[in-house]
Amino acid sequence: MKNQVTLLAFIICLCNNVIGQDSTTLLNTAPAKYDDFDRPKKWGFITNVPSDMWQIAKSPFQKSNLLGLGVVAASTAILIPYDQPISDAIKRASTHIHLQPETEYSVPIKIGDTKLLKIPQNWNSALYQLGEGGTSMLVGGGLFVFGKIAKDNRALQTASDITETFFTMGIGTQVLKRMTGRESPFVRTKPGGAWHPFPSFKDFQVNTSNYDAFPSGHLATMMATVTVLTTNYPEKKWIGYLGYSLIGLTGWAMANTEVHWVGDYPLALALGYISGKISCMRHQKKKPHPLAML
Repeated sequence: MKNQVTLLAFIICLCNNVIGQDSTTLLNTAPAKYDDFDRPKKWGFITNVPSDMWQIAKSPFQKSNLLGLGVVAASTAILIPYDQPISDAIKRASTHIHLQPETEYSVPIKIGDTKLLKIPQNWNSALYQLGEGGTSMLVGGGLFVFGKIAKDNRALQTASDITETFFTMGIGTQVLKRMTGRESPFVRTKPGGAWHPFPSFKDFQVNTSNYDAFPSGHLATMMATVTVLTTNYPEKKWIGYLGYSLIGLTGWAMANTEVHWVGDYPLALALGYISGKISCMRHQKKKPHPLAML
């Protein structure tokens, strides 16, 4: 178990270092400042999504992204053969620290079968819920309300960026899930889960868990949200420390509850990072070089 957890930690750290090694070179963006923001484009968080999807689709073929692409591909290829033993090791370690694998919620507010509010009943459920998208929308909604009250364009633009990446990641990860068709751990028919590429629309809808493990939409959405926040608020270093820690804990919780394999994570993290950067790049203002002003 020690060797498997060490391998997992090394690969995740390597992915994070390469993905975040030099974002200004990767997407030609400059650090944001408070006065760099205009009022966000109305409905831009929806109308920009097709362009974002196209940018993500072509990003692997750009020379500046080849190193990151290689690391993501290599780490995924290394992790997938070890997914079952890593999953087993995480569950054993979780049992040792009394982290329950079950997801349990109380639902005080619902309309019919629609759950409007879920309150987690254990730590694993709380960590898992962080990646479900509601957290990102809560953060975005809070920034929107604050921006409106304080007339803060940076908060308004960040709220728009978070919403934009939420839609982009929702569509992008769904497309990839339907292309790859990997079994979730809790319904696996073989160690590491079977792959059934391009399942029919009906099969995917009826037996979703048989096909939707790869990549993780939870981590992609979380990574996109953290990337937007750290890009638009670069002076607030605590956002990155907290955000990446929560991503790691959520990834652990999803493996513990057998919703995802660890091999589902590298691509999800890369997608979220690129989506966040693309959304922010669109509105960041480029300052003239000081010598150009002479």
